[in-house]
Order: sequence, then structure tokens, then C-alpha cells
Amino acid sequence: MKNKKRCIVMFSGGLDSRLSVKIMQEQGFEVLPVFFKLPFGCGCCNEMGCSFNFSQVQGIKLEVFDCTKGELFREYMEVLKNPKFGKGAGVNPCKDCKIFMFRKAKEFADKKGIELIVTGEVLNERPMSQTKKALEIIEEESGLKGRLLKPLSAKLIAETNAEKNGLVDRSKLYDIHGRQRKRQMELAEKFKIKYPFPAGGCLLCEKFLIKRFEFLFKRGLDEKEFLLVNLGRHFVIDNAWIVLGRNKKENDVIENLKTGKVIIPDFIGPSAVIFFPPVFIGKNTRPFRARINLDSINENNKKVNEATSSGRKISTKSDLEQDSFQAKQDKIEKKVNELLKAYSKQGSLKDRKKFEKWKV
Repeated sequence: MKNKKRCIVMFSGGLDSRLSVKIMQEQGFEVLPVFFKLPFGCGCCNEMGCSFNFSQVQGIKLEVFDCTKGELFREYMEVLKNPKFGKGAGVNPCKDCKIFMFRKAKEFADKKGIELIVTGEVLNERPMSQTKKALEIIEEESGLKGRLLKPLSAKLIAETNAEKNGLVDRSKLYDIHGRQRKRQMELAEKFKIKYPFPAGGCLLCEKFLIKRFEFLFKRGLDEKEFLLVNLGRHFVIDNAWIVLGRNKKENDVIENLKTGKVIIPDFIGPSAVIFFPPVFIGKNTRPFRARINLDSINENNKKVNEATSSGRKISTKSDLEQDSFQAKQDKIEKKVNELLKAYSKQGSLKDRKKFEKWKV
């Protein structure tokens, strides 16, 4: 139908976003759910399969924004490293994260010619991103002022354009607020929908991971490496990132990695992967190739030519640097082998204690 009302629903898979779908369908909207697959979880239903199953049952097509790879991953990592609106108890930049997703949803909505974007956010349910002030900041920064409807708390906040022009019946929306879920559960019964209990959550909120994330954000993470963030024991030795498996399942993951240097010991114990740092130059680090500029190449070539004509053997500057690089790698590997023994059955608590200072 040409004149059928349409809206985008920000769909996490949790109870609040499922209710938002049903509320908008009740008001006669064709719903297009948008799911953001984030590298470190989203705090609700983190499994895409769970969200996909619900969308199938409701007869709606799920649009997935996969932020675990490609350009979306790179953009998202920049948001995490350089948040404009601060962080929560962990390294979680909740406002900036929401703004990132809403901006992407706006681009999608604009291409589809859809004005209204709907979210399951509940006023004061989350302290950092769902206070009245935070909701206003996120809406403004996303470029969605007047376009972002929160049906579960709509009666407690400013009207959207869709409510003002009668496209949405405000009287059929709700005034839910706070962390209690009793009213949402009652609505779930009304709409006869099943929902998952919150599980996993967002790793960025975890205080025990602050040190680890701070190191990794500074170092940089790629699409293969981020999967290791919540796996195994982590150490930083001479600026190298090392991950040890804690059980067979984690060892299997590490042993099948296509990145880093994997070490599988010949005794019963953890496997490890080492991500070596760039070459050390004094106290600073930078990629080895950054040391080789045109002048040094010309100088090295001149020395090689002189040596070749006289029959002498020489070591160029880059040769010496490469030897130093290898020596430092060997030193790190030696420490990692000691680390593996310390965390195997051969090791003791005293052995492990020596490595505590490097744990992240």
C-alpha cells in the first residue's frame, strides 16, 4: 500500500525493543527493525539469532548493521577510543555509542524515505544514557530532533513530530520509567510475546576490563583480535600482548587463530598467542619500516655496493635493526614459555606471582 505508515525500530532483541515493535504494529505501522551487531555486546540480547527468530515470528525483515567487521568496525572503534561525552563505570561511552547507532539508522531511514525512528529506551532505566538530559543530548547529536519516538516513556517526554501531526496516537503510548520491569512484563503478556532474560551485557561496562581495554585501544584492535578480549588470561610483557587459554575450549580457539604467533607447549597446560609490538627504539615504539627512509636506503645501497666491489661483508643499519628486532622477539618468547609453565601443572602459585605485574 502506497500510504501505509512505516517506521524504523532500533531492535536489540530485548524485551523493551520487542514491545516497541508490537506497540507500533498496534498503531498500524509497517515496522522495519534494525539490529546493530556490536563487537563487545549491547547489554540486551547479544545473539543475532535470537533477534532474527523474533523478527521471523512477527513477519518482519531484520536489517543488520554488522559493526564487527569492515568500515563499520573501524568507525565504531574510533568512537570507543575518542568519546565526546565521557565514559561510565568502565570504558563504556554510552551516549557516544547511541549517537553512532542513531546516526547510522538515520542514514538508513532517509534512504528509505522513512521519517520516524522508534527505540525501546525507558526514561531513567540506565543512569548514563537514559536520563532526560542524556536522551535530549543523544537526540540532538544524532540529528533526530522530533523524529525519535520512545513509546514506553513517551508520555513523560516531549512530543515527537509524529505525535503532533496525529500519525501516532499519544494516548496509546506509555509513561514507564525506572529500572523495574513489571509493567513491561505485563505488556508482554498482553501482546503474547516471549522474550529473553538479559544476559552477558556490554563488556565495555566491566570494571575489571578497564586496564585491558585501555591498553588495547591505545595499541589498536582488528577484526580478528577483538574476539579475544574476553577470552583467557591477558598479559602485556615488553609491550607485547599475550593471551593464555584457561581450558581446552579456550586453547582450541587460540590454536586455530589465523593471527599472531601461536605457541602450543609440549606439556599439559595453556596454549598462548603473542601479538608482538612494533620495533623498540629507546622508550618509543613504531613500525620497523618507519625507520627506513629514502636517505637511509641510499646510504645502505652505497655501503652494499662498496662492500661488493671490495669483497667485504658489512651489516647495514637496517640489518642491525632487524637483528635487534629478532632479539627482542626471542626475549619475549622466552618469557612467554616461562609464563606457560607457571600456569601449567608444572607451575606453582609462587611462579605465577612473578607474572602478576604484567597481567591486564
